[in-house]
Amino acid sequence: MRLHSIALLVTATLSGCAVGPAYERPATPEPAAFKEAQGWVPAAPADALDRGPWWQLFNDPVLNELAASVEVSNQNVAAAVAAYAQARAIVAQERAALFPSVSLGLSADRSGVRNGGASTAYRLNLGGDWEPDVWGRLRAGVTSAQASAEATAADLASARLSAQGEVAANYFTIRALDAQRTLLESSIAGYERELRITENRYNVGIVARTDVLQAQTQLANARNDALTLQRQRAQFEHAIAVLVGKAPSEFTLAPAAAWQVHVPAIPVGVPATLLQRRPDIAAAERDVAAANAEIGIARSAYFPNIGLSASLGSGGARFSDLFSASNAAWSLGLSAAQSIFNAGATRAGVAGAEARHQAAVARYRQTVLNAFADVEDQLTAVRVLEQQQELRRVASEAADKVEQQILNRYRAGQVSYSEVVQAQNTALNARRSLVQVQADRQGAAVSLIQALGGGWRVGQDPM
Repeated sequence: MRLHSIALLVTATLSGCAVGPAYERPATPEPAAFKEAQGWVPAAPADALDRGPWWQLFNDPVLNELAASVEVSNQNVAAAVAAYAQARAIVAQERAALFPSVSLGLSADRSGVRNGGASTAYRLNLGGDWEPDVWGRLRAGVTSAQASAEATAADLASARLSAQGEVAANYFTIRALDAQRTLLESSIAGYERELRITENRYNVGIVARTDVLQAQTQLANARNDALTLQRQRAQFEHAIAVLVGKAPSEFTLAPAAAWQVHVPAIPVGVPATLLQRRPDIAAAERDVAAANAEIGIARSAYFPNIGLSASLGSGGARFSDLFSASNAAWSLGLSAAQSIFNAGATRAGVAGAEARHQAAVARYRQTVLNAFADVEDQLTAVRVLEQQQELRRVASEAADKVEQQILNRYRAGQVSYSEVVQAQNTALNARRSLVQVQADRQGAAVSLIQALGGGWRVGQDPM
């Protein structure tokens, strides 16, 4: 008993030892401000993206409903949720190794010889085993599993953000296609009228046959463009159906009565906030923490494995004998095992763990740099597209005026029909370009929100 008491005391004393390196978040570049944010960032509360689902910033009820469906219906998100639940279970499993395991066994055997008697033996045993975490290997395993679970949580947030952003981008594309289809339908109606007028003028010998052919060509091309828009709209509608977890045949997005182009003011903040807001950065940093803990697990192989065991049992020829104190037997055990020679396997394991840690650090730093570049790209896009929208508006208004003037001059016999076709095509393209840049601004806003991490924060449980 004295020997076992000393062993327990030594084990408890050494259990505070840890052979793994202390973890520190790797240093990364942290500029004071985004270069492309100067001179245009609107005044807005810094926590605007934390006040609710980010897609509500666009003030579109249909988008709100679609984006919310991603939470419960998107299968990629469902798989990420299951992966996170699995990671949490692994953490619980690793934690269980820190505590003793207790087992209870009951057996009964009957034996005999030929032409002889038979006997029955009963056995009841209560046993326990415990591996004290002397060198911190088990704690390092828990730390690694916990970091991996947190990385999986960030991966879940990334999956949700990606799916929701794709829904929003596809939705705005459909609205832009609907707006372009409306423009084309209006132009087609005008081309049909012009074709009838041109045919009447040809029939009375005022214009040449080429004018009629040009009018027919222009009308056919416009109708072809309308069919192209119809095909593109169907493809994006099918994509949204899959993102919200429905078969394309079960999903229909009705055209909007009027396209409300709303581009929210998005506060950018400082680059350092990306380290808290971007789930991909958080996942990469947690991978570094897990790799750091694995170094401790590998180093613990240099030290002996220590185990404690205890058992209490009884036996007898009758079942009632199992509960007799005179038949009870107990045992206590202390074991230690150390590898003497393994041809450098332990050293190689440590080197491999350290190399994995270095790779994880490099990936983390690269993820941070990519995140900074992503935000800068989207800031540039938002600023330039805002300027382009004004230029497109001016160009569209001017082209509309030219179209009307050329049409009037043609009817007065002052210009050829070729000039009419050219002016009408220019005006239609200008109107469609204006619609496209408006959709691009909304898409850039979605991309900027994604680049900023949406409304997610480090430490936020996604379940």
